[in-house]
Amino acid sequence: MSADLLKRIESRLERHKPRRKRLRRLRKRSAVAMILQLRQGKLHILMIKRAEREGDPWSGHMAFPGGRMDDDDAHGYAVAVRETAEEIGLAIGPGDPCIGRLSEVSARPGRGALGMVVSPFVFRLDRDVEFTANYEVDEVVWVPFGFLSDPKNRDSMTWEYKGARIPLPCYWYEGRCIWGLSLMMLNELLELTD
Repeated sequence: MSADLLKRIESRLERHKPRRKRLRRLRKRSAVAMILQLRQGKLHILMIKRAEREGDPWSGHMAFPGGRMDDDDAHGYAVAVRETAEEIGLAIGPGDPCIGRLSEVSARPGRGALGMVVSPFVFRLDRDVEFTANYEVDEVVWVPFGFLSDPKNRDSMTWEYKGARIPLPCYWYEGRCIWGLSLMMLNELLELTD
């Protein structure tokens, strides 16, 4: 069943037309790697729990490996590959195909004049790997895709922002909250499985 689901995702990503943000070339850029793997016959997606760090707006959040574009990076794909190697020690190579990309999302619109654009790239990993997390990452977590695709696992959380308490959708996976930008990206990927 999960192998069929992975094939369906690959097929739909092939035809998918990801949306791009306006004025993207004038904005700060970043990219993430959304890595899918069949593990013991079930499809999983790799996530990280970011380390608690002062000054990091995503401190302690569940996320995908990735980060900001450097001057040396040719494009978003290069950012996703470089940042994945830096953050969790996974060198994505030719044997780890990029099976598509999802729509860009805006992050921190209040930061700088235009905010930041995040480009999600979806990879398939067919090999066993060991991770070496750097100082930015507390843990690497394989989240079962079946957990995410079950509507009964959708929950809510309260985000406190400038004194306001805002209810937001999320998942609670083994005590870890998946919400915000990561949830937006997952929602689009999940839509491709319907």
